[in-house]
Amino acid sequence: MGSAKTMAAVAAAAFISIPAAQAADLPVPVPVIHDFSGWYLRGDIGMSNEKLKGLSHPSFATATAFTWYDRGGFDSAPFFGLGIGYAWNSWLRFDVTGEYRGKADFHALDRFLNAGVYNTNDYTGSKSEWLFLANVYFDLGTWWYVTPFVGAGIGITHNIIAHFRDTNVIAGGGGWADTGTQTNFAWALYAGAAYQVTPQVTLEFAYRYLDLGDARTGTLVNLDPTIVGTNRAPMTFRDITSHDLKFGVRWMLEPPEQVFAPPLIRKG
Repeated sequence: MGSAKTMAAVAAAAFISIPAAQAADLPVPVPVIHDFSGWYLRGDIGMSNEKLKGLSHPSFATATAFTWYDRGGFDSAPFFGLGIGYAWNSWLRFDVTGEYRGKADFHALDRFLNAGVYNTNDYTGSKSEWLFLANVYFDLGTWWYVTPFVGAGIGITHNIIAHFRDTNVIAGGGGWADTGTQTNFAWALYAGAAYQVTPQVTLEFAYRYLDLGDARTGTLVNLDPTIVGTNRAPMTFRDITSHDLKFGVRWMLEPPEQVFAPPLIRKG
């Protein structure tokens, strides 16, 4: 009996004598926090106001007494976008966005001389785009939960021209073209203001200047099958730009619950 007590006392003394450095090596659980507080999701809606420098086609150079009555323009159209971003700090943000820009109707009118008679071409069609941008924004300070900002973006646009028609009412002629697509480099400039509704939700109203490059139809087909050659070349819509008004919502992602894991065991 006495021997058992003696052994227990020796074991206790040995445990107490463990150096503090060795005790520090024991695997004690510590919190590992995965912080997603800077990440956000966004959604945008808006209206486009697109312009172009004009139409271009090889036949325009050979037409007699050719002139434009109306160089053409697009009706306003809605657009919708989604994106994901990261707030680097209180004044710098980045995001990437994908956007579908709805169909905008197009109209233009020219006049030319044919066999001593003036004729006209009345052009109609529609245009839409898929737009993908990488953006950077600079927040300029916050007053009463309102933060003005400026920004810029670069990316690509996939321009689509559909339902193109050329109608010559005077001569009873005309033509049409299949849907045509063109993918271009795109860039944008932003200016707007954001209002923080809650720590997670921010509303945004902005103006955007957008450069979409050129667009083109498919191959032109004349209603008169004897007209071929360069007249079948696609019609080009030159230098399309847009003045957009957009409304957006940003939702900050909350960090998840703390996940506990043992620390690495220090060797030596």
